Amino acid sequence: MTEKITTLDSLSELMEKDFEENQASSVESVDQTGLKSIAELARQIRDIEELIEGQEVTLKAHKKSLQKLTDEDLPSMMAEIGVASFNLDDGSTVNIKQTYGASILVEKRPEAYQWLRDHGYDDIIKNTVSCQFGRGEDEKAHALFEVLCGADGRPDYSPAQKEEIHSQTLRAFVKERCEKGDEFPMTLFGAYVGQRAVIKGSKK
Repeated sequence: MTEKITTLDSLSELMEKDFEENQASSVESVDQTGLKSIAELARQIRDIEELIEGQEVTLKAHKKSLQKLTDEDLPSMMAEIGVASFNLDDGSTVNIKQTYGASILVEKRPEAYQWLRDHGYDDIIKNTVSCQFGRGEDEKAHALFEVLCGADGRPDYSPAQKEEIHSQTLRAFVKERCEKGDEFPMTLFGAYVGQRAVIKGSKK
């Protein structure tokens, strides 16, 4: 009787072991399939990233070439032959327009901003005043807010002030000054006036 029980136990152990091996084999098969799918998706991501990077480089080169044609080559050639505008065969028109730009160097900003203030143009300067509050300073933040709203008392803070002029605002300022013939330090503001060929009308 004991021998029969032992045999049954052995048979049960063998069946359990065989089941576990089959399960492990199945899991391994599933894992391998999943890993292959993951690797394929990763390769697709890398391929698309490389494609985008290459196209961005190409696009940058085309933009540079286009700018040279519109801002230098065509305006210069039209000026040489004394043509201000002309029509193409497709009905579109080529015109030359004035362009304006400016970029104030960081080290020259204090001087440039002071010039604007001295000459009544300080309205184009954007000011941002901010204060940093640490953890546990919620009450101080509320106190400062009340001061800004007109409440009595002034907490002891060290506010930071950021001055800047938006690029489009600065460009508009330079354009207005140039068109009105107003004198201003163009070098200080990094200002320049250029020409650009503009094509309007039909496109094929």
